[in-house]
Amino acid sequence: MSTNTDSGPISIAITESIKDGLQPIHLEVINESYMHNVPKGSETHFKVLVVSDKFQDMALLKRHRLINDLVKNKLQGKFVHALSIEAKTPSQWDSTYTVDPSPNCRGGFGK
Repeated sequence: MSTNTDSGPISIAITESIKDGLQPIHLEVINESYMHNVPKGSETHFKVLVVSDKFQDMALLKRHRLINDLVKNKLQGKFVHALSIEAKTPSQWDSTYTVDPSPNCRGGFGK
């Protein structure tokens, strides 16, 4: 199952890179850019939930690095300001789990 809350080119690239590299059993790519001080339609802030067998026996930090590398290679220099990652094995995931939205942006500089 795959959920993508946006169909922009960066969102699509993130989805494709993760699907190609990890063959996830569940993937959610959520564009949270609208929650930040960016122009309408921006693709700068994302949250992903990835469930893959490939994470078995892999430390959390290595999972995150793997996802970041896959996305970075696919985007080839396109700008993504924030990528929040939840990376789970099938045994760590519950199909009723929902991704919590990020807190509202405070406008930067601690405002």
